[in-house]
Amino acid sequence: MKSIITSIAATLVALTACQTNKTQEMKDTECFKTPGGGNVEIACIRHGSIAVNFDGYSIQIDPVAEMDGKVIDYNAYGKADAIFVTHEHHDHLSQDAIDTLTKEGTLIYANAKSCDALGKGKVLANGDSGLLTDKIKYAVVPAYNTTEGRDRFHPKGNGNGYLFNIDGLVLYVAGDTETIPEMAALKNIYGPVDVAFLPVNQPYTMTVDQCVEAAKMIAPKVLVPYHFSATDLSALPSLLEGTGIEVRIHESLR
Repeated sequence: MKSIITSIAATLVALTACQTNKTQEMKDTECFKTPGGGNVEIACIRHGSIAVNFDGYSIQIDPVAEMDGKVIDYNAYGKADAIFVTHEHHDHLSQDAIDTLTKEGTLIYANAKSCDALGKGKVLANGDSGLLTDKIKYAVVPAYNTTEGRDRFHPKGNGNGYLFNIDGLVLYVAGDTETIPEMAALKNIYGPVDVAFLPVNQPYTMTVDQCVEAAKMIAPKVLVPYHFSATDLSALPSLLEGTGIEVRIHESLR
């Protein structure tokens, strides 16, 4: 299925697209040039699952083998160098997918409950950070519900969001969260966010209005709503008109 790409300002190119290569043969793929001249490819796989490739280094985030009856063949993506899991819910954590993606030396990073469920992996908590390569850094940021009654879905301190600095390109994968005050400080970690993946499926994560609020706090160049299920996103581009934020909607991330 082809992605629906909506540009807030037709005259503004938020990020330079990189040249087509084998990863872009897969549907629903975003590709960006880094400040260092490299290519970052982001495959929008399904719901909360995305894959990031830079210079042959493969990162899988929340890989899930089956979602809403749709089976995802992770053999098509090759083995991962690193796998990041935001939290332990079934639409973010899949033993089968992780087994398929794992090779000798694959690094698995997750919150504590996910590592417990897997029986392996390095526990990451909010505030942690590290290096994957000399050109890829990661930082762990909070992800939680704030609306009364929703905190049972994603309590503060349990789940993770992830911020990546990939050769100077800053990518934010929010995990399951509502708009939280910590989003205003993301720019203080690696600099301004270039690409932000924000979840928009109430009551578990954000409403459309909350997504707009979060996007204005973070001010990414490109916003990719994900994990949006049946949420109607049709108003989102117009609600961010004039902010300089480019909205790109992929049906695969429903």
